[in-house]
Amino acid sequence: MDGGTQPNGNFVMSVFIQVVLPVILIFGAGFTIQKIAKLDVKSVSTIALYVMLPCLVFQTFYEADLNGEYLMMLVFSGLLLFSILGINKIVSKVKNYDQSMESGLILSTAFMNSGNYGVPIILFAFGEEGFVYSVSFMVLQAIIMNFFGVYYAAKGTSGLKMALLSVLKMPPTYAVLVALPMNLGGVPVPENLMNSIDLLAAATVPMVMVVLGMQLAGIPLRNLEWPKVSYATTLRLVGSPLIAFVLTLVLPMSDMMAAVLIVSAAMPSAATTTIYAVQFNSKPDLVSSITLVTTLFSIVTIPILLNLFI
Repeated sequence: MDGGTQPNGNFVMSVFIQVVLPVILIFGAGFTIQKIAKLDVKSVSTIALYVMLPCLVFQTFYEADLNGEYLMMLVFSGLLLFSILGINKIVSKVKNYDQSMESGLILSTAFMNSGNYGVPIILFAFGEEGFVYSVSFMVLQAIIMNFFGVYYAAKGTSGLKMALLSVLKMPPTYAVLVALPMNLGGVPVPENLMNSIDLLAAATVPMVMVVLGMQLAGIPLRNLEWPKVSYATTLRLVGSPLIAFVLTLVLPMSDMMAAVLIVSAAMPSAATTTIYAVQFNSKPDLVSSITLVTTLFSIVTIPILLNLFI
């Protein structure tokens, strides 16, 4: 789709069929298998976190094209993150939420699904030029989520010291520390080893979404904390792109880059945060339900936003 075409009903339906529906079907697969087999969700999430996710992180950072615009994206990402953190801390203080609840809300609102959900939408809406920006932003978000996501997930139940130690214990942390120097130094990886990494990396995102579906299977709808879910959904799908819009007005960047960053900031909650929430018992039911609700509501909000920027 070229930059001058306004989205119409066919466009909205295409976004749903090509991007949103496959995500929902994978959630549904996890939901169904959990209802039938009653598996141990934490055991499955541990496999995803300790075996598969490090491969995806390594692949992402080893193959990333690190260019000059990364600096501006880094500033944008940092300001967006700390703005959302600040909002959550203010709300938590006003509502008198404990540390675990605050961390659960941060996991649900500060980290967006800019990868398997956001990148295809950007490619479909903005073409190859926007796709390049989207992939670069995805890499930065992966770095941020790998450190801050683990930190806040662990902080919710273990405190500051254990949260920092948990970041250092996570295999994805070391995948970043190994992959970036190898990328910058042009160090080759043996083909057989890279093939194994690629296989596990390709399976990571679907596995994470299956785990999310499994987690959702154990949450009765009547037990959903709707006031918190509504707050988090509004912040993720409306507040985040509004903050992003303001940031693009004050930071020097091209119109295309600004549009891509605003739309990327409006993506639903990252499914990976469910893995962290389950692993560290940081309100996993709340995080999972917010991830599902933001994904469903994004069917409406993303096409509306695209209509403003394409």
